[in-house]
Amino acid sequence: MSVLLRARARPLPPALREVIPFFWKVKCFSSGKKSTENKTVTPMLRHLMYKIKATGPITVAEYMKEVLTNPAKGYYVHQDMIGERGDFITSPEISQIFGELLGIWYISEWIATGKSSSFQLVELGPGRGTLTGDILRVFSQLGSVLKNCDISVHLVEVSQKLSKIQAQTLTDETVALKYDAESPMYMKGISKSGIPISWYRNLQDVPQGYSFYLAHEFFDALPVHKFQKTLQGWREVFIDIDPQDSDKLRFVLAPSSTPAETFIQSKETRDHVEVCPDAGVIIQLLSERIEENGGAALIADYGHDGTKMDTFRGFCGHKLHDVLIAPGTADLTADVDFSYLRRMTRGRVASLGPIQQQHFLKNMGIDVRLKVLLDNSSDTATQQQLIHGYDMLMNPKKMGERFNFFALLPHQRFSSGNTNQSKSLPSPVAGFGELTWK
Repeated sequence: MSVLLRARARPLPPALREVIPFFWKVKCFSSGKKSTENKTVTPMLRHLMYKIKATGPITVAEYMKEVLTNPAKGYYVHQDMIGERGDFITSPEISQIFGELLGIWYISEWIATGKSSSFQLVELGPGRGTLTGDILRVFSQLGSVLKNCDISVHLVEVSQKLSKIQAQTLTDETVALKYDAESPMYMKGISKSGIPISWYRNLQDVPQGYSFYLAHEFFDALPVHKFQKTLQGWREVFIDIDPQDSDKLRFVLAPSSTPAETFIQSKETRDHVEVCPDAGVIIQLLSERIEENGGAALIADYGHDGTKMDTFRGFCGHKLHDVLIAPGTADLTADVDFSYLRRMTRGRVASLGPIQQQHFLKNMGIDVRLKVLLDNSSDTATQQQLIHGYDMLMNPKKMGERFNFFALLPHQRFSSGNTNQSKSLPSPVAGFGELTWK
């Protein structure tokens, strides 16, 4: 995959790009399928055609939002797209070790900041619930450490399909789920270990309080605005109907400046930029909550530190897919710009990272955990599965370098005397340095 993602078409001269705006980029997004798939007219494509005909070309951000989260036809709203039978697979689905180490990370931070009497675990975009399930299993296994702590789980999920799967994964079947479609908290249940779990559509609806936030492969799916530097300055990339084929879409450049251009840094040196205002809003909200109530946020995603340019792409059946073909049938994603997330904290909290997944997990003790699981298993198939999962997570050519971890913590976390031990130096943050216990 990494080879495909690095491959780029040879750029045309700037003057020619002005004549054929952005057309040269389309091939970078293609999965290479050129058969009848190009003629697929999906319900979402029809919806977008009507929209464009009525109001004109739409931004890439609006395109992503419609394709992924439209209440009637959105890709995320009604499908289970995760796993071997879906369009992509995530780290928690590959190995239980991933979620277990994240559970250790939260306990480590809870201890380092004084062992509060309660905390909320809040996950944004929980997928199938696998990651939260692995974390809760660690909480149960270390129940003696957490015995005096009141824990609750809060899941932010817009997909009806996935919220039902999450409930099946996480909740006790003997306790009936409570539903209220009109309430901000639209579903409530009890975990298999007795911890209350609540579901929300928006982060703003999650109760205030000391919280540990988790966003794994969440920010990459938020809508991005794309900009191309031209001889006339920055121009935003839009999506329009192809005049040569009424059943196809194409990229075009705005003829003049657009409001979203204000998100571009004045000192920007790249020729192509992707910005995600929605990510900025969420980071600001997380920063405010962590500053006011304490806790931390751990973000894991593929991304960069303000260096990459054109990363918008699609995935269908675990393969690259042209983002403009058969919308609604494939996942759309763009790499997270961690430098942008850092700026959006406005200095209200401290940030760590990004650090590559292979280094974060190694610092968290993945090698030790793998050895324990292998020693405790006599089944050859299970051992091979554990080794395969480890390789997927850690191999630089697979997920090891592609994925990164990024954390938000209160500034007090790094000042002396923040723990119960007087005159003590602050503990290192696990994962971003070697894991230590006090």
